[in-house]
Amino acid sequence: MKVARPLVLIVTGGLLYLEIEMLFRGRTHWTMFIVGGICFYLVGLVNEIIPWEMPLCKQCAIGACIITAIEFLSGCIINLWLGWNVWDYSEMPLNVLGQICIPFSVAWYFLSLAAIILDDYLRYLMGKEKPRYSLF
Repeated sequence: MKVARPLVLIVTGGLLYLEIEMLFRGRTHWTMFIVGGICFYLVGLVNEIIPWEMPLCKQCAIGACIITAIEFLSGCIINLWLGWNVWDYSEMPLNVLGQICIPFSVAWYFLSLAAIILDDYLRYLMGKEKPRYSLF
């Protein structure tokens, strides 16, 4: 199960992110499966590395930073280097190269909350410690 755990989490995150994109944008791209899966897995690692006592609000802030960093890196590759134009935040306020922007980083804060809780419970079902949280 130890080897399968990351694969299960990455596939779960990738599929969920495709669904989120379809719900909010009405379209998606296969690369978002990879980006979403990596983000979900990395955000889930936050409380695998940091003690459970860290408040959820701080975990979400770390999660938002992780997602924003992955989004920037993948955007530079997918959109700027490969020219696939999967997303473009050029019209959004406070954007960087049209790949990340403050409004979406705020959205990633709240998406991180859902990702953290879902990841924790999936890990619990796969034999890890039972989740426990504090808000602040």
